Amino acid sequence: MILSRFAAITLAGTVFAVAAPFPALAEQPAPASVAATAPSAAELARWQKTAKEVTIMRDKWGIPHVFGKTDADAVFGMLYAQAEDDFNRVELNYINAMGRLAEVEGEKEVWRDLRMKLYITPSDMQAKYAASPAWLKDLMNAFADGLNFYLHTHPDVKPKLLTRFEPWMALSFSEGSIGGDIESIELKDLEAFYGKLPKLALADNRNLHDAEPRGSNGFAIAPKLSASGHPLLLINPHTSFYFRPEIHMVSEEGLNAYGAVTWGQFFIYQGFNDKAGWMHTSGGGDVIDEYLETVVERKGKFFYKYGGEERALRAVPVSLPYKKADGSMGSRSVTAYFSHHGPIVRSDNGKWVAVKMMDEPVKALTQSYSRTKAKNYAAFYKAMELRTNSSNNTVYADADGNIAYFHGNFIPKRDPRFDWSKPVDGSNPATEWQGLHAIPETITLFNPASGYISNTNNWPFSASGANSPKREDYADYMWSLPENARGVHAERVLKDAKALTLESLIASAYDSYLTAFEPLLPQLVKDFDALPAGDARKGALAGQVASLRGWDLRFAANSVPTALAVYWGQEMVAAHAPRARAANIPTVDFITTKLNADERLEALHRASAKLTKDFGTWKTPWGEINRFQRISGDVQQEYDDSKPSWPVAFTSANWGSLASFGMVAKQKTKRIYGDRGNSFVAAVEFGPKVKAKSILAGGQSSDPASKHFADQAEMYSRGEFKDVLFYKEDIQKQLERSYHPGQ
Repeated sequence: MILSRFAAITLAGTVFAVAAPFPALAEQPAPASVAATAPSAAELARWQKTAKEVTIMRDKWGIPHVFGKTDADAVFGMLYAQAEDDFNRVELNYINAMGRLAEVEGEKEVWRDLRMKLYITPSDMQAKYAASPAWLKDLMNAFADGLNFYLHTHPDVKPKLLTRFEPWMALSFSEGSIGGDIESIELKDLEAFYGKLPKLALADNRNLHDAEPRGSNGFAIAPKLSASGHPLLLINPHTSFYFRPEIHMVSEEGLNAYGAVTWGQFFIYQGFNDKAGWMHTSGGGDVIDEYLETVVERKGKFFYKYGGEERALRAVPVSLPYKKADGSMGSRSVTAYFSHHGPIVRSDNGKWVAVKMMDEPVKALTQSYSRTKAKNYAAFYKAMELRTNSSNNTVYADADGNIAYFHGNFIPKRDPRFDWSKPVDGSNPATEWQGLHAIPETITLFNPASGYISNTNNWPFSASGANSPKREDYADYMWSLPENARGVHAERVLKDAKALTLESLIASAYDSYLTAFEPLLPQLVKDFDALPAGDARKGALAGQVASLRGWDLRFAANSVPTALAVYWGQEMVAAHAPRARAANIPTVDFITTKLNADERLEALHRASAKLTKDFGTWKTPWGEINRFQRISGDVQQEYDDSKPSWPVAFTSANWGSLASFGMVAKQKTKRIYGDRGNSFVAAVEFGPKVKAKSILAGGQSSDPASKHFADQAEMYSRGEFKDVLFYKEDIQKQLERSYHPGQ
């Protein structure tokens, strides 16, 4: 079953084993900000000894370069540095991952907590930690020690809830994508089912579309298309801003990884080492399935049909503590139900729906970390053979001149007779997964003759021009997302590329053409030209249509037609999104193919009126409207038209802009302030020495008092990059501070 993998919150977890029963929690005082748990003498001595083995070098941008003797030392320092930059986001990610958000945010979050607790329990994670290999335990121990040492040395920092981090907690958040597989389960469905157990005839179906695309772009360029004869890699995540900082971690055990890390994790999620680089884009295959369970009730117990028998649903009591409005603690309790397929999450026309997904946290964490040390394709491929990257594609390049692509990684084998895009019959044993596809059976590319690879969260069948994989060669469940406007755009900028450099690769990634308007604008012009002479719209919209008629479909900060076209598109999306959902068509595709002339013209009239109301005229340049602003370190940002901001030319990815800048939060201002899209972006060249350029939305620190809070903001708004300082001698030339943790 293909489900949307992204939830509204970006504190993403991932997928893990089914929960054991939770103990009941009595009402207790609220866990308002509290002091960290005091360490034992032995713990403090261990932390201090490790800190002496770690050096954090902050460059002129505040980027931490963490050097340690062992990998565990580097992990210790990396988590300490993350906490320095934004402990709030580190803690909040783990509060969410362990299903404890309501204890901080209140009862409104209990269903989010239930969703996590259906898959994650401390006892299960503790058992998995105990069974982990020694090297991985060392890293998990260092993860906890680094955070606990930070809290010990910063008594002024008061955690919201987690006063002590434990090593097993790393397993609750082991795959760093925007929204883990767990978040595909709709909270409203959980509330409808468990808030009051429904009658068996209750139907509750949803199909939601995101207003702003959430994903990424990845490009890999073979040596024959680069000016230097070295391969190039573009790393371009589209996430909520400040979701990942930029960091560098080095050890004497072969670790030398640079890139973006999701707050609180101890591996570089998207980045590169001195020999190879990797970029993850959301999408991949269909990795989550829904099973329709036929449930009967007997004497207060529930059973489900399977084959020729009936099986008892496993009933698990789950306690959901939450903070009350008065600050005290309350608790709700539900009984969660599980078939052998997974937890029951909703009902559908009298059936109960169980969800099956990946549950391999130890292997997932192993894969996430081991790929950062892979120095060639063989080593990277070996990491991929763990097959636990369930929510992402991977674009790869290395210093040996190889480029590669993996469309997904965790792909269950299924009986092709069934439509896996819909819930399947859970009573039929033929719908069981039949193991996992080996990598050679999945959609991949290795050194395609075209010399380039791209993915923009689109299908894989345009990844490399004429050398792309062929759709007819693969089962439909091996890919889940269609072509999109960015995919069309990427193919155009790469298909004739020659002699690419880091600078020209970046320019390609910021190409200003907006492909989504290619079919839309000719329709509008035709609609307008067809109006009779006496139609009032002929005069009212003449200037606007003339502006759009002469537009080259390229965004620019000083462009009036960019602003008019985007507002026109937004009006159509807002008005017709419900129809698109009902038709199960992406909204931009729907407004392109399903609207009539009156609907298009009325949307232009509304867009003109809104621009005139908010800015005095519809002839307002795009850069006056579309702005980057960072005025606080809060997770939920607020924006203010009266405070400083920077103009941004690139638009929402909805319109085919490769460089993405969109607003997901409810707009309370006249101006548009981006909060999702290009966040950390890097371009890398793999020669005898690695060369790279990068940019980070705003800056490294979440502290408004820090000079690194917004020192990259103006560059970001213009699409300008800084040089990555990868080698120690280069870091030392632009060093701001060098210190051991605790100093």
